[in-house]
Amino acid sequence: MYKQLIKPILFSTDPETIHHRVFSLIKTAFKLPGAGAAAGALYRVDHPGLRRSVFGIDFPNPVGLAAGLDKNAILFNELAGLGYGFIEIGTLTPRPQPGNPQPRLFRLPQDEALINRMGFNNEGVEAAVHRLKKKRPGVIVGGNIGKNKTTPNEEAVKDYLLCFHALYDYVDYFVVNVSSPNTPGLRELQEKGPLTAILRALKQAGPANSQKPVLLKIAPDLSNSQLDDIMEIVQATGTDGIIATNTTISREGLQTAEEQLNAIGAGGLSGKPLAKRATEVIRYLVEKSGNAFPVIGVGGIHSPGDALEKLEAGASLVQLYTGFIYEGPGLIKRINKAILSKAGRNEKR
Repeated sequence: MYKQLIKPILFSTDPETIHHRVFSLIKTAFKLPGAGAAAGALYRVDHPGLRRSVFGIDFPNPVGLAAGLDKNAILFNELAGLGYGFIEIGTLTPRPQPGNPQPRLFRLPQDEALINRMGFNNEGVEAAVHRLKKKRPGVIVGGNIGKNKTTPNEEAVKDYLLCFHALYDYVDYFVVNVSSPNTPGLRELQEKGPLTAILRALKQAGPANSQKPVLLKIAPDLSNSQLDDIMEIVQATGTDGIIATNTTISREGLQTAEEQLNAIGAGGLSGKPLAKRATEVIRYLVEKSGNAFPVIGVGGIHSPGDALEKLEAGASLVQLYTGFIYEGPGLIKRINKAILSKAGRNEKR
């Protein structure tokens, strides 16, 4: 029903405008008596075979929502009610910022992709904290954190620490975002020196007796030698895992006309065209490191087969964003059922 009826309506309106309208609609709908139970019955799959224990957290299922959709922690409870095993909010910055000028979010239907240059638009970490105080029991939330655009790279660690301390009591894990292509100079923080300083500072900032996991989100555009450096830094700093991958600046192999791409301009590409590269990065990280740390796989998951491919490549968990937009909430259930089905087949062998 989603692809035949709802999606054409949603795709007839500007992406960012419809995003806010849908958020308001879902928020209102979940206030109706029985709405949460109905959504759970439609979309949630509860089964012991789906549970995963990763970096010390017990996940009800391995399918999460990637950062970027619920930037301001507005809808995390309701999205969890649609069957997600965990929700990642953000990217959040210490101070509110408007992000880049609109339009800044574009659909590429021929490629089942999106291009965005949002620029960490968010209401600031304190606004998110206010909402996170209403987190329902059992809802697992990750906090994706970044720096403000006006903060020089030499002072970036301060911004990450401000977000870390503000969110510490309200999220279950942290994600360091130094890989978005939409904040000038941000990807320079993936270099060895600044990245080591940020990760080491965050790992030392939490209470010694109750440290929460810190993950690093990386770009798909890194070379193997750069990935080698990333792995070395992750292990040297005690970082708990990697999210692979963020959006790409590549436009290789797209079906969308070059004229349209030129008109859209700069931004990070997500969706189906990213699937192969994201899986390659996951497999490289897992095999080269000897499975030394967990990897969360994200990028181009539009079907149960896409998710299984990333899990088979070594991902411990997966995340959706663009696939959720194109396929609807039923995708979460289909992936979880496919995971159970595959586990059942493996047990019979």
